[in-house]
Amino acid sequence: MNPLDLVKLTTLMELTSGRPEIVIGLMDGPVAANHPALAGENIRGIPGSLSSTCTPNNSAACMHGTFVACILCAKRNSQAPAICPDCTLLVRPIFAEMALGNGQMPSATPKELASAIIECVEAGVNVLNLSVALDPPSTTGQRELEEALDYAARRGVITVAAAGNQGMLGGSAITRHPWVIPVVAYDLRGRPIGASNMGRSIGRHGLGAPGDDISSLGIDGKSVTVAGTSVAVPFVTGAIALLWSEFPTVGAAMVKFAITQASTPKRTTVVPPLLDAWAAYQFMTEAHLRR
Repeated sequence: MNPLDLVKLTTLMELTSGRPEIVIGLMDGPVAANHPALAGENIRGIPGSLSSTCTPNNSAACMHGTFVACILCAKRNSQAPAICPDCTLLVRPIFAEMALGNGQMPSATPKELASAIIECVEAGVNVLNLSVALDPPSTTGQRELEEALDYAARRGVITVAAAGNQGMLGGSAITRHPWVIPVVAYDLRGRPIGASNMGRSIGRHGLGAPGDDISSLGIDGKSVTVAGTSVAVPFVTGAIALLWSEFPTVGAAMVKFAITQASTPKRTTVVPPLLDAWAAYQFMTEAHLRR
């Protein structure tokens, strides 16, 4: 099955490609600025310790950042999912270009993440895409990270984060935060993949999204296939961006409720339900009509 069909994004994407006022904060690797599928799109960086563009273009960090960026904001006629190309993508790299090995999920320290979250929130993002894991095992900086997530919540910024690929039961300071939407990877048959982390907070507040054999674009413009929770996150982020584009005056709490609770209001397991973008849209439509 097409991953967009699996989470019922296709119909929503036919209604809208997003709007520039909806800003996504991409906390990942840098993005290939000269990528043909991204050229001319609404992509910009913010000042930080790492460049938002790739130097060199062949690093694993650049590949990962570009892959995720193309899921979100590539041109609609490309080979990437291209969920919300008319939204604005604000790139804030949080790991260096030489920091990844093959198959590794991007990681950063709690302090690095906290700083990047605050920078993105102050730059005006609506939703944060965290396709990263915390560097284990460390409690240093946990308080700063929790405070940064609290700050995002107070400012009405929705945070979407990877659950992790260790195949373990539990959570992190990110996935345990009540405002965060943790994302588990599902295969294209609608089943969670074994490597995805599960847990009480993940099951209660999270969502499943396509994360097995996902095709997007590599640095050279050719199709690349990647798996894991980090590539499942942008499907949820993109759905939120499209919903907010259709209902730009609605607050963050309503958008978050629609995307997480509209189709499955009762959560009783450690496994989160699969994203249903169309059910979220229908919920938002009905709520808007009742006003």
